Amino acid sequence: MLRGTQRVNEKGHLTIGGVDTVDLVKQYGSPLYVYDVQHIRDQAKAFQSAFSKYPSLTWHAAYASKAFSSIAMVQLANDLGLSLDVVSGGELFTAMKAGFPAKSIQFHGNNKTIDELDYALNVNIGTIIVDNFYEIECLEYLCKERQKPVNILLRITPGVEAHTHDYIMTGQEDSKFGFSLVNGAAEEAVKQVMNSTYLQFRGLHCHIGSQIFDTEGFKLAINNIYKYLSKWKKELDFSCEVLNVGGGFGIKYNNDDQPLPISTYIDAIVTTVMAESDAHQMPIPEIWIEPGRVIVGEAGTTLYKLGSSKTIPGIRKYVSVDGGMADNLRPALYQAKYEAVLANKASAKDTEVVTIAGKCCESGDILIHDAKIPKSESGDILAVLCTGAYGYSMANHYNRLPKPAVVFVENGESKLVIQRETYEDLIRFDCSYSQEPTH
Repeated sequence: MLRGTQRVNEKGHLTIGGVDTVDLVKQYGSPLYVYDVQHIRDQAKAFQSAFSKYPSLTWHAAYASKAFSSIAMVQLANDLGLSLDVVSGGELFTAMKAGFPAKSIQFHGNNKTIDELDYALNVNIGTIIVDNFYEIECLEYLCKERQKPVNILLRITPGVEAHTHDYIMTGQEDSKFGFSLVNGAAEEAVKQVMNSTYLQFRGLHCHIGSQIFDTEGFKLAINNIYKYLSKWKKELDFSCEVLNVGGGFGIKYNNDDQPLPISTYIDAIVTTVMAESDAHQMPIPEIWIEPGRVIVGEAGTTLYKLGSSKTIPGIRKYVSVDGGMADNLRPALYQAKYEAVLANKASAKDTEVVTIAGKCCESGDILIHDAKIPKSESGDILAVLCTGAYGYSMANHYNRLPKPAVVFVENGESKLVIQRETYEDLIRFDCSYSQEPTH
């Protein structure tokens, strides 16, 4: 069950990165997001190792900011040799404040505003992933105004559905993202950007979903894309320099999840691209991927303090924590499943089955159903595992709960990277309502 550098020390406490989680809660409070930096390093190195088998190949792995974005995380991604994918002006602003090189940033999104595109061009962003015809028009106008080109990829929907939760499918035909290959929108977009003076058309992007546990979807998507690349080569003289196959590689949230090794995903993608390029007599393009969740998901742990409990005879026992759907929305949104450990009793035997409830005023604020833990009491510390992706990113102020702090741990030391919000922070942007009549 334990991941990365998680261990149980002589006190029976859970440690992460050599730091006692009980001490972390004493120092920083709870709820608390804890990131295992060594585990993040190991995941990034796994991609580098997987691609190293193909020395003639040009590749880029872009950390997906939406999984978890902060100045410290972006700086760590840069240190690890990753490029960066952003989906908003805010994520791009964070990257700029972190000193991330703009040339290594890719800007995604299905409805980038004029202001966001303007900002991206002002910082000399590396690549914009164009999602629709409206965006083509906006970029044409902005680039012409500057008399300056920008590199783009076109996001296409390859018509392939990954076997994942309906809410996070993105590659199928019915999607808000991208140009459809099937209905001809992608070909029309290719024609438009090939005739553009300012849009430097480098290739295609696709994304077939998230939390994917096999390679078949990637292979099918690539096969389908090459059918059109072959057609466009003959009819439009288009040569694809870059093929971005997205990400979505699965992680192990619980024992039901059986993700493949990173190298298995990369081998399948690379060998399929190489085989298709050879079959259609095309140069092998640069291969770009976007690992977000798989870089940070298992590296993150959320620490809570237990508070009240409630036993309903013959039905269940509820144990409540000092956080919930405000700091981890995924169980309520996706019915996502997690596992947990009593951090201060990590070596004790599991003796009870409980439902871990959050403190929000919603019946649906349940973090874990039927969690197996040792006998618990108020004040115990619960560690919910694998919360590194989409935990802080989706954190909200429901019930006016302040967002938790975030710490990085490594080699026996901890570092605060995001401060805990205060009640004053919650009302910082509130304006008073005056009963006096206006004139």
